[in-house]
Amino acid sequence: MQELIEQMWEIAKYGDSYEVAPCIEAAEAMLEKEKEVMESAWQDGMYECDGDGTFEDFYKTFNTKEK
Repeated sequence: MQELIEQMWEIAKYGDSYEVAPCIEAAEAMLEKEKEVMESAWQDGMYECDGDGTFEDFYKTFNTKEK
């Protein structure tokens, strides 16, 4: 989802960003909702197995963009 949002911003640079912006904003909101659901699942898993770490560390593993 993160990569798709980045691609949409790139497209918006070359076209009418006024038309694309609402789609990008909706995708960003969906990404935030997705993160909240993932965090809830992560917390449930950590509770079940007394695990270590933070959700932010776990969430970073979902950034698939190569650096």
